[in-house]
Amino acid sequence: MISSHKADTSNAPDTRVRANSKRRYLRLGALAAAASLMLTGCDVEDSLRFGWPRGITPQAEEMRQLWTWSVVAALVVGVFVWGLIFWCIGAYRKRGEELPPQTRYNMPIEILYSAVPFFIISVLFYYTAIAQTYVDKETKNPDVTVTVVAFKWNWRFEYPDTKGADGEEISTLGSTDEIPILVLPTDKTIRFDEISEDVIHSFWVPDLLFKRDVIPGHPNSFQITIEREGAYVGRCAELCGTYHANMNFELRAVSWADYQRYLESRSQGLSMSEALEAIGQPGHATTTEPFNPERTKRSAS
Repeated sequence: MISSHKADTSNAPDTRVRANSKRRYLRLGALAAAASLMLTGCDVEDSLRFGWPRGITPQAEEMRQLWTWSVVAALVVGVFVWGLIFWCIGAYRKRGEELPPQTRYNMPIEILYSAVPFFIISVLFYYTAIAQTYVDKETKNPDVTVTVVAFKWNWRFEYPDTKGADGEEISTLGSTDEIPILVLPTDKTIRFDEISEDVIHSFWVPDLLFKRDVIPGHPNSFQITIEREGAYVGRCAELCGTYHANMNFELRAVSWADYQRYLESRSQGLSMSEALEAIGQPGHATTTEPFNPERTKRSAS
């Protein structure tokens, strides 16, 4: 009995060391998680965005949800892998010169680490396809249709459903001296028909969290619904030549009533700036400004 009692207690210190090591790892993990939350200094909603910017369309929110759950899935996998790494460090640290048993040709393990990644990829592909289908979805009869014409190095926006005093469709043409403003309503389905007159351009409004190339000889289109009024900068996102960086425009989102008043003012012969001022909006772009092509010599310092 005495020798048996001594044998039972001989491994007690080692057991206590293992337990203390596990508790230490847990405390370090909890401390790291708490520190990361305090350092972010943001609320739960912003934390769940994981850096994804706020968009102004339901399509942008659909993409945000895909991003959020993809990051959550990645974190779950990461925490599991990190946990295995630290557990192996503690449980299988070197305790002597004896070589531990080697495991080879373990068919269940090989099937497991082949099947699990395939399952994860399949789930991500499924939800990516759903989000992409939603973003690319177009209805047959949108509330508003505009034609985006890109050329080196500016934009022309046409409203095919509205005629001007001369019987021609209303359009807004950008120039070296004036940034073109694309006026659109909120809470309505809007279809963009894209045409290029020369090379490949790309219609991009960062706040839409979406862009689509404008390809010569291959008309493109997409459809969105803008949920928030405001002025949003637009750019060409495809290198198209010398003045590509200055190929800017502004998207001005207004209420449906103001949008109708704007088109009515344009149909009566008012210019873009005059029609905007008639509905209480700034007549010129507020998010970007025309490029000054003049070069001046710098004075010698």
